[in-house]
Amino acid sequence: MVQTTDIPVMALKEQIIENHNEFLESLRHRFLDDSRKAALQRFQNVGFPTKKDEEYKYTNLKEITEKSYNFFPKESHNITKEQFDELHLGEENFDWIVFVNGKLHKELSKVSIENVEFLSFNYALNDEKHKEVFEKYFNTIASKEQAFTNLNLAYCKYGFFLKVPKNVVIEKPIHVFYISQNQEENTFYNTRNLLIVEEGAKVEVIESHHNFDSTYVLTNSVTEIFTYPNAKADWHKLQNDNNTTYLIDNTFARQEKDSLTTVNTFSFGGKLVRNNLDFIHNGSNINSFMNGITIIGKDQLVDHHTAVHHNFPNCESYQNYKGIFDGNAHGVFNGKVFVDKIAQKTNAYQQNNNVLLSEGASIDTKPQLEIFADDVKCSHGCTVGQLNEDALFYLRARGISKKEAQALLLYAFANDAMQNIDIEPLKEKISKLLAEKLGVDIEF
Repeated sequence: MVQTTDIPVMALKEQIIENHNEFLESLRHRFLDDSRKAALQRFQNVGFPTKKDEEYKYTNLKEITEKSYNFFPKESHNITKEQFDELHLGEENFDWIVFVNGKLHKELSKVSIENVEFLSFNYALNDEKHKEVFEKYFNTIASKEQAFTNLNLAYCKYGFFLKVPKNVVIEKPIHVFYISQNQEENTFYNTRNLLIVEEGAKVEVIESHHNFDSTYVLTNSVTEIFTYPNAKADWHKLQNDNNTTYLIDNTFARQEKDSLTTVNTFSFGGKLVRNNLDFIHNGSNINSFMNGITIIGKDQLVDHHTAVHHNFPNCESYQNYKGIFDGNAHGVFNGKVFVDKIAQKTNAYQQNNNVLLSEGASIDTKPQLEIFADDVKCSHGCTVGQLNEDALFYLRARGISKKEAQALLLYAFANDAMQNIDIEPLKEKISKLLAEKLGVDIEF
């Protein structure tokens, strides 16, 4: 049973405006005050997107924006070791960074990385020596036109900051946990991540959000990734939260020449999840990879909006999104590829394939290409259908139950979107979640 909140019902937009001065006064760092106020004004001018906006025509935000939220989460928690251990991926050899109710908890974290600058976002803002870094990078690629990115700038306080110096290779993946627990009221988080990977450096990050309460949690997250020449940055998003959570995720990645950046998004849970993903090419010989697996049911909604901006020649981008929808679940995919007139020899691939398991499930898919160069290889496509009856019959004729046969076919369908995961515990976790969501016990 979802708990009700004692906060008087007030539309979220009004709460945002009303709470802002109190939020600013709660901060120790004030050098962003002018930027925060300007962002709030931009948000106030446009408000939340509605279904009249082209980018949100298939995603209704009313159930989010008509609730009341607490903007100042309680810091106290009683997370047990057993609860936390269940969130792990079998990652004893990883590093992990744990935020509970917005605050970094070192006693729950394990950080062995060396030769890097790692700080909580809040601490980095308070640290004078990092002011120059923030002025150079912070909010330079995040959109200033979108309501949620402006809202995040106005209210961001919690999150993860990592700068990997030139030629440093971080061997262990880093798992960043955002946990909400012990909140008696619906709670609103604006998390912020900043990753800077300098020339020749390499890093892999896993990000996951977890709500332990029955109250609603709304997380509005913004991540900025900067990948420099010959550097490699992988960011894996594992979205498997409960049915009282809303996640608006905005990720912006800027790449310099000869770099490789991957963002994998695995969406298995949450009441409403919106993923906005923008790649900006700022040099030649760049490789960008975006993969996604969505498997949801009941009345869940997952919306993927991607964009790749090919601004230089001889670059490649690859998008591969798979969706499996049951119950009354609704999926959205809108993938865009922009090829500038100077971006000759571009190779851009975009594919979205979906399986509907019930009559109530639906998917709105719209791959798009805008090409202004003439020497390119660009392709896009989408499919929506049901399981292949011949393949299902073939498996059942060999003594496999209908449920297991369906699961095997669906696993094979989704599997190629996992091929570039080189973190074995993560790949194993995704496989287990697929089996769990499909309701079967299969060893992979």
